[in-house]
Amino acid sequence: MLSLPATRSSPSIAWQDESHSLVLKGESYPENSFEFFAPLFSWLKAELPRLEKLTLRVDIPYMNSSSTKCMLDVLDMLAERAATGADIRVEWLYEKGNDRAYELAEEFSEDVSLPFEIKPVHRLDEQP
Repeated sequence: MLSLPATRSSPSIAWQDESHSLVLKGESYPENSFEFFAPLFSWLKAELPRLEKLTLRVDIPYMNSSSTKCMLDVLDMLAERAATGADIRVEWLYEKGNDRAYELAEEFSEDVSLPFEIKPVHRLDEQP
């Protein structure tokens, strides 16, 4: 079981067994991204070989450059598992109107060979 709470500068990370989803949500600019993401890397190394299905659901409006590197490492791990037959996909959520977040998602989608869906979301405080 993986469940890390969000902080002001780091996203929550949680495995949702019933939906086979790994969910990352919140800003990502921790002082030491590699230290912050270490539990996720450990969990993936242990659990990924056993998983036949996984959806990575990312809702990170902002990430610093070291978080970007960590995310690429996560995506690479998932792509390696997908290459062995697992059903791995990515759903990247971005706030409608946040062009930088959309561009970042596009860059990630171009860097990996996984099914990758970029979805706009409306925040509750937004007018439709």
